Amino acid sequence: MGDIQLVSPAALLGLFAIAAIGYLLGSIPFGLVLTRATGAGDLRRIGSGNIGATNVLRTGRKGLAAATLLLDALKGAAAVWAGMALSGGDAESAGALIGGAMAFVGHCYPVWLGFRGGKGVATFGGVALGLWWPLGLVYLGVWLGVLLASRISSVGGFAAALAAPLAAWGWGRPGAALLFAGFALLVFWRHRDNIRRLIAGTEPRIGRGNG
Repeated sequence: MGDIQLVSPAALLGLFAIAAIGYLLGSIPFGLVLTRATGAGDLRRIGSGNIGATNVLRTGRKGLAAATLLLDALKGAAAVWAGMALSGGDAESAGALIGGAMAFVGHCYPVWLGFRGGKGVATFGGVALGLWWPLGLVYLGVWLGVLLASRISSVGGFAAALAAPLAAWGWGRPGAALLFAGFALLVFWRHRDNIRRLIAGTEPRIGRGNG
């Protein structure tokens, strides 16, 4: 009988700390903070009420929308890098994956906002970038390409969410592939109203309506 490998209490405590840091980073509602700080109002009362960059764009502040997109992505990458630094591991380590996973969960379900957060597309991309930059480039390339072709934000997000786990699996990164498959499921769940509108043919294009 082989030896059973147990996780030491110190290592387990470290993983809990990484999970907490990742969640706290992910739960920072940059869209809401930026729109309030610049006098654009409460983002939850504008457009779809979502706290992400697409809804920030509906304030007419393109710069704020770009800043929200960048910061929501960076917090995902930062959580991965923090997980790697604290666990002493690499991009396939439990610390990196847990940090990224909790940042994504924190963005979608921030405790500060009654667990009503964003839809996760930008933070997903940031986690992909943090784990391995080619995955981030695939995600970004698919998202931008489909977004520009369709002019529908949700469609770009769906395409990127599906491409990321496939790319990770193809590059021999099973940990990231499984993580991204879970992210993709949550992205689709968070976009369920968008899916209904797509089926009905009423999903708005960038710059118009709710999304």
